[in-house]
Amino acid sequence: MEHFFCKTKIISGPGSLKTLADLHIKRLLMVTDPFFLENGVANHIAHISKAEHVEVFHKVVPDPTATLAAQGTQVATTFQPDTILALGGGSAMDCAKAMAYFSGLDLQLIAVPTTSGSGSEVTDFAILTHDGVKHPLVDDRLRPDIAILDSDLLATLPQKLIADTGFDLISHALEAWVATGAGTVSNALALSALQTAFSLLPKSFAGDTSVRGAVHTAATMAGMAFSSAGLGLCHALAHTLGGEFHIPHGRLNAILLPHVVAFNADKVQSRYAALARQLGLSTGPDVMALRALKNALIRLRRELTLPEDLTQAGIDPRRVRDRMESLAKAALADPCCASNPAQPTAADIRHILQAVMGHG
Repeated sequence: MEHFFCKTKIISGPGSLKTLADLHIKRLLMVTDPFFLENGVANHIAHISKAEHVEVFHKVVPDPTATLAAQGTQVATTFQPDTILALGGGSAMDCAKAMAYFSGLDLQLIAVPTTSGSGSEVTDFAILTHDGVKHPLVDDRLRPDIAILDSDLLATLPQKLIADTGFDLISHALEAWVATGAGTVSNALALSALQTAFSLLPKSFAGDTSVRGAVHTAATMAGMAFSSAGLGLCHALAHTLGGEFHIPHGRLNAILLPHVVAFNADKVQSRYAALARQLGLSTGPDVMALRALKNALIRLRRELTLPEDLTQAGIDPRRVRDRMESLAKAALADPCCASNPAQPTAADIRHILQAVMGHG
């Protein structure tokens, strides 16, 4: 028996923000970071919405903390919005989701992603950091009611952000493809997202803005896939390392993903091989197709100028070595580990960490 659910209404295309005017918003609480307040985008969206009263919570930072979410929740409780709108990347959406959830208010949650990777605009996930540990929250009430994918917001994306979020997209789709909850619908979404990412991410990275709308949609499709199917060890490790060392999430996924694929291969080699063939990476037997998939990930990582190991990402390997046991324990406890197709041991995780450590 398969289950698939996504309540989010998705509105996409250039200029799709104008649909905000049709939602009859009276009290709008916008959740964003200082950048979008200072460059006028937040005020522009507030104007488009025609809301009678607008409050902007603009304190979002990367890896939002539980304390920040609590501050935002207090703002929401005081302001009493009928709509919370998240403007930004995964951090803004995670913070807005937490605010909507913990406020307990009956409101509409709208996500306006400005990066193409997290998929948070359609998921029931949010990530908050507390005492250096990333805590995934999972509840259907965290899933936005509306996602607006306006490609006009993507014209000036920095290259590093395109690369980081692009590998987040890829890791979402690839982990969903082999996750324990994978099904026909999630597989179709994951495959389409990966086809788009492999073919168009390098063009977007090189400055071709015409492909960014398609990549944006692919990120949302990958989010729908993993929200249904689950994620895996790559994300469990990325959450753990990100909380400890504060490296961008997608960058960590780029480092970890080929090694996680290799670890999972004993269990799901045929699944990876089938994917490689459908992506046009191989026509050979399973062993060759698996190798082609791993090599394609490594090639794309290099093309997007992402680091190959933690040392290249700026982490002293001695810091990883010193924390090896606690990192392995935290990764095993991460909820994403439960849906990985092969259940790792602490020794397995230590082996992967050794492999990605690099030599400082």
